[in-house]
Amino acid sequence: MTKLARVEDQDDRAVVVNMNPTRRGALSQDLYDAINAALELAHQTRIRAVLLTSEGGFFCAGGDLNVLIDRRGLTEAERRDKVDDLHDVIRGIRACPVPVIAAVDGGAAGAGASLALACDLIVAEAGANFTAAYVKAGLVPDGGLTASLARMVPRPLAMEMCLLGRPVSAEQLQALGAITSVAAAGEVLDRAQELADALAQGPRDAQRVIRGLVAGAYDRFEIAQLDAERDAMARAAGGTEAAEGIAAFLEKRPPRFQT
Repeated sequence: MTKLARVEDQDDRAVVVNMNPTRRGALSQDLYDAINAALELAHQTRIRAVLLTSEGGFFCAGGDLNVLIDRRGLTEAERRDKVDDLHDVIRGIRACPVPVIAAVDGGAAGAGASLALACDLIVAEAGANFTAAYVKAGLVPDGGLTASLARMVPRPLAMEMCLLGRPVSAEQLQALGAITSVAAAGEVLDRAQELADALAQGPRDAQRVIRGLVAGAYDRFEIAQLDAERDAMARAAGGTEAAEGIAAFLEKRPPRFQT
């Protein structure tokens, strides 16, 4: 079976490559495994950064709706466990001893946006969109997205993204200080590698302490929020709105939610 992600050990950095272009980089167990392997490598003193990138021109489209359809047959407790597979990855990123850098080509949607915004440094392609489109499928955010948005953007924008599913451009997020930089098409990974180069030239121990202090100041809130998102997603994924929203998305038609 074709692997959907790989880890490249590049001496002083671990690079995770999402290789699922036909699904626009949708989440997969292979991606979870690759990220977890890179986070394990990060505990070696020679590793100074972890990079997340993707092949195919789109960082990550989030959860595969075909998989979510299959999960409707699970109990709510089983659906919570499935959401925790993602949340364990997010927790791992937050607990990583070195900075994690996202190189976002094309855009990031749903849990893909959650994954990107969980990183410490974010380089995005000019014109790339970040979309919390869960609501359009009758679902709710997970992956810590509500926690990330709450600390990165003003409340009205977070509400607009989550309640209406409207995309926000990389340029808008950079103007708000929510992402590190915007790069031209084809230059995103190079710019992310430059950040890793700069980290590799700095004081390792001080960087680790600084990263832990800054991340810890935010993460005390996110730990509880991850559990709240998990429970809400487990309920929503088994509901009638999700059944209609997912079906409409896959059938390429407007959803007909009951009012």
